[in-house]
This record gives sequence, C-alpha cells and structure tokens, in this order.
Amino acid sequence: MNNLLSSLEKHSWVQKSMADISTLYQGITDVTALAQAFITKLAPLLQASFGVVYLRKKEAGEIFYVKAAGYALSNEDSAATSFRIGEGLIGQAIIDQRIFLTEQLPEEHFKVTSGLGASSPRNLLIAPILVDGRVEAVIELAALQPFLSQHLTLIDLLQDKFGSAITNVNGRMEVERLLGESQILTEELQAQSEELQAQSEELQMQQEQLQVANGFLEQQKQFAEQRALELKKAKDELEDYSLQLKMSSQYKTDFLANMSHELRTPLNSILILSQMLMENNNELDMSEVEEYARVVYTAGGDLLRLIDDILDLSKIEAGKLEILTDEVNVTEIPQTLKNMFDPVAAKKNLTFEIVTQPDVPPVISTDGQRLQQILKNLLSNAFKFTDQGGVTFGIELAHPEKVADLPDLHADASVLSISVTDTGIGIPRDKQQIIFEAFQQVDGTTNRQYGGTGLGLSICREFTRLLGGAIEVESKPGKGSTFTLYIPSRLEPVSQELIDVLALGEVAASASELTEEQEYREEAESPPVEGTETESSDQQLFKGKKVLLVEDDGRNVYALVTALEKKGILVQIAENGKRALEILQEQADYDLIFMDIMMPVMGGYEAMKAIRHDLQLESLPIIALTAKAMKGERDKCMEAGASDYIMKPLNIDQLFSLMRVWLTEQVDQD
Repeated sequence: MNNLLSSLEKHSWVQKSMADISTLYQGITDVTALAQAFITKLAPLLQASFGVVYLRKKEAGEIFYVKAAGYALSNEDSAATSFRIGEGLIGQAIIDQRIFLTEQLPEEHFKVTSGLGASSPRNLLIAPILVDGRVEAVIELAALQPFLSQHLTLIDLLQDKFGSAITNVNGRMEVERLLGESQILTEELQAQSEELQAQSEELQMQQEQLQVANGFLEQQKQFAEQRALELKKAKDELEDYSLQLKMSSQYKTDFLANMSHELRTPLNSILILSQMLMENNNELDMSEVEEYARVVYTAGGDLLRLIDDILDLSKIEAGKLEILTDEVNVTEIPQTLKNMFDPVAAKKNLTFEIVTQPDVPPVISTDGQRLQQILKNLLSNAFKFTDQGGVTFGIELAHPEKVADLPDLHADASVLSISVTDTGIGIPRDKQQIIFEAFQQVDGTTNRQYGGTGLGLSICREFTRLLGGAIEVESKPGKGSTFTLYIPSRLEPVSQELIDVLALGEVAASASELTEEQEYREEAESPPVEGTETESSDQQLFKGKKVLLVEDDGRNVYALVTALEKKGILVQIAENGKRALEILQEQADYDLIFMDIMMPVMGGYEAMKAIRHDLQLESLPIIALTAKAMKGERDKCMEAGASDYIMKPLNIDQLFSLMRVWLTEQVDQD
C-alpha cells in the first residue's frame, strides 16, 4: 500500500512539474530567454545546485553547442562556453543521444558557492534534447544529493516538450511568413464558375445576334457586302474570346490542382497518423503516440487556417472591403519588417537590408493594415523566389516627374516610393503584366519549383488601387526583380461605389454571409496566455463543477469528456435535446451546459428554448456548440437561449476561457 501511495505521489509530482514548466513557453519569442526560463524553473524542481543549457549552433559548416543559460553560476568561467560533438561528456551525450547520470563526483570537480561557503556536488546529470532525431540542446545539472527516479522521469518527459519549444520559437517567424503567404487564397473558385456562366450567356447572346444579322442579310441584300464584313469581324471576335475563355479555364484548372495539393498535404498526414494510432497494438511507446498526436493536431490546425484564409478572401470578391484611414508611423515599418523577415533571410542564408531616406515623412495618413499586407506579400514573394544574394527594402519620396507619369495615381500630397528588390529568378518581359491578374503565374503547374496560388500580386494591385496608389515591376530573368509601390502620404476617403468597382468580382449573397461569421471566428480563436496563477485558479474554479454535455457524436463526446475530466469537472452526457430535458427535470443543479445544435430527436435550438421557458432555468449558463459557418448563426443561437457561442472545430483553450467567464459569473452571483 505504501509503495502504491509513493508511486502515485511521484506520478502526481511529475504531472504537476510538467504543467508548471509547460506554462513557461507561452509568449517567449527568444530562444535564449526560453533556455534561461527553463533551467531556472527546472533546477529547483530537481533540487539541483547548478545547471547549464547548451544550444545547438552552426557556424561555417561546423556544429557547436554553446552555453545559453545557467543556474547558480558563481562567475562566467564556472562552465565551459561551448562543446563540439564528441568533446567531453557533453559531446559524448550528443553522439549517444542518451542521458548520462554520474554519482560520487570528486570534490574538486565543481563547487557551488553561497554567502556561507562552498560545497561540492557529488551527482551529475547530462540530458540531450532531441527533435526529429537531432540534438537541439543539452542540459547539465549537478546536485548535492542523488537524483531520484521521478527526477529522471520528468527529464525524460520534458525532452520532447522543451525540444518542441525550441523548434517553435526558432520557427515562429517562419510561420508568420507562411501565414502571410496563405492569406492570398480566396473563394475565386465560385467567382470563376459564375464568370464562366456569364461568358457562356454572352456567347449565346452573340450567337443570337449573328442569327439576327444573317436574317437581316436575307432581307437586305443591298447591304450584303457591308454585312459580310461585319460577320467576319464578329467571327474574329468570337475566336479571340474563345481563346481567352480557354486560357481562363486553364488558369482555373491549374489553380484547382494547386489548391487540391495545398488541402491534401495536411489532410494526408492526418489520415496516415490517425490510422497508425487506431491500429496500434501496444507497439508504440508513449513518446511516439504523443508525437503522432502533435503532428495530427498541427496538421489539423494548418488545414483549418487554410480553409479560413479561403473564406477571408471572399471579402475581396464580394466588394466588401473597408478602407480605414489612420495615422501610420513610417519610422516603425522597418523594424516591424525586420522582425518578420530576418529569420527567413537567416534560414535561406540571404541578406536583408532596409534603406530609409531622411526626407521620408515620419507619419502618413492611409490604411495601415492594407499597406502592411501589401508589403508582407511583396517581401514574401521576394524571399520565396530568391536562393542566392539577398533582398533590399527601400523607402523614399517619389520624384514629382515620376508621379506625373503614373495615370492611376490619386494624390494631392507627397507620394512615398517603397521598393522591394531581390536577386532571385526574375520575370520574363512577356509575363510582367499578367502576374498581376488573378490565378496567373509565370509557372502555374503543380510540379513547379515554387508554390503559391497566384493571387498575391493580384490582391496587392487591388489594395494599392484602394489606397490611391500604383505598383510597377522591373525584372530581368536570372538577375532579379524590383517591385515599386507608390502610395500617397494622405489618403482621401474612398466611396463605397469605388470599392465595389475595384473588387476582383461579384459573388452571390451566401459568400458574403460567410465573412461575418469568419470575423467572429478570428476574434474568438485567440487563446488566452495562461500562467501558473491561471492554472492554480482553474483547479479551484473547475474542480467539482457539474457540466451537462448535450452531444450526439461519440468522437466529440470522448474528446470533450477527456479534456473536462482532466480539470476535475463532473460530466453528464445527453445524446440529444430531449434526453437533456429529462435529466434537467430530474436534477437541475448543473453549473453549465454545452449544447450541440445539430442532433437527432431534438436539436439544440428547440432544447435551449425549452430549458429557458418550460423549465424556467433562466440563469443556468448554456454555451452553444455549432459547426455551421453561416451569417446570423451566432444571433440565432443567442435568440434560442444560449449564453455564449463557440464554433467547431473547438479550440480547447478558448473553450476553457469561456467556461472561466461563465463559472466565475455564477460564483459572483452566489
């Protein structure tokens, strides 16, 4: 019995320590700060008197492991600054990729000093941190007393967590760049279909006109020669239009193929890994299961973001763009772009230089969000198509003669000239104008070297027009390209009619319905940054609370119950709205209800109305769960009696955030 209690206590200690350390990673964007926070938290937990973190660095083709953080170092010379692979115990641990545990160290090995004296640790622990089979970091810990089994268990569990955190911090800016690129996707598929329909109707109308013309020739033979010329002209126009239609259809086909690839890539990893997890016959250890689950979760998130980005671009096609004029601090633009693209340049071994001329005004009046999106798209393209050399970003005042030569420029004040120059592959002269058209690319095949959907520059052009500016390109194949953006320093208000004209196309009302719900999703899916205090308050707030989960899908039930019960919440299941009413009639002392909308027997809308009116449970919080991404869905749920609303697929952090709000309000009312 005592052994069992001891084992449970060790397990509880390990889980609590894991939770404490996991919260440290949130909000950290610097890998050195991450290492310092990690060792500062880990060393006391393991009762270590000394600790050092060495991080992997690569310089001039050689790999080093450099000291990045320390715990209880008496001076800068207390620990070696770096190790090569195979050098000392640190280097050997890197080669063997295993934990080294040494006991009975000699007294002269190392001393830990304090105000009262110095002691010699007798126990040494060296642990490599692996990510995808590569050692990203090495942790060295020394203690006066032996390391316990739970300490080694914690170190083993933290290897993947800390390694993933290092990878995430290093790749965060790269993710930002990819997200910027992914924003160029749209619902142009629907618009293309409607455009093809319109073109077909126009062709039919022209054919009818030709029939009328032929009949007129029969009746008016005196105009035969004139009509023959008109028919020839109309035939030439039809052939040209047919060629354009064929080209447009090919662009759509290429886009569909590329979009299919982008959607299938994350879906493929989800299907493969989920099948492996489903077929697992205890052959996978826990670390493999956790890694598979992490990849599935990440791929699912990528797929969801891709779908959301496609919905976002419906705003452009529906002509619902809003220009919000505000004061934009030009002096902040260089640092913002450096933060975004320095990691990209470093990863590709490219230079990234920003040059701002002194006569540039510090503040301009324009739509800062649209301007930033244009700049991000241009820089993303520059880095994507550049493998050697670098990218240069420049800001200066445009010369008045140049401004006068730009017919599309609407400016009553000074004009900024913002250029993005790269040393990449360049663009042939015959392709330099079509790249600004939707879905058209220099290489639009699925086996092309560089990815993308062909919408980025088209969106840049439309946003530039809305800002009253113009955009030009100069390029030589094999030499590089320069995109120059001309933006007025003062943007006059743009009428809604002009916005509608400048939109890429018109779509049906249901496309516009999606955008409103998408805006709500963007606001709702920003998870709160949680710390140790939040975790502690969660234990007090959630433990023992009773929740009624009304859901008919067994997979969702399993996932939600697992997540809720880990917080100490007591969960009762109802497979439909009717069963939920029966449970509440028998016992109504629940703290909160999760209500699915689409269910058999009785759906969520009807069930919520009955709870509020028939059962008179006015103050009981009800959070609606729905996968319907249509306009007015949130209002419909609230009218039926919901206290709040969250869309599927659920973000578990945002779900717990909503629970905190409503459970705290219940406590305050009590």
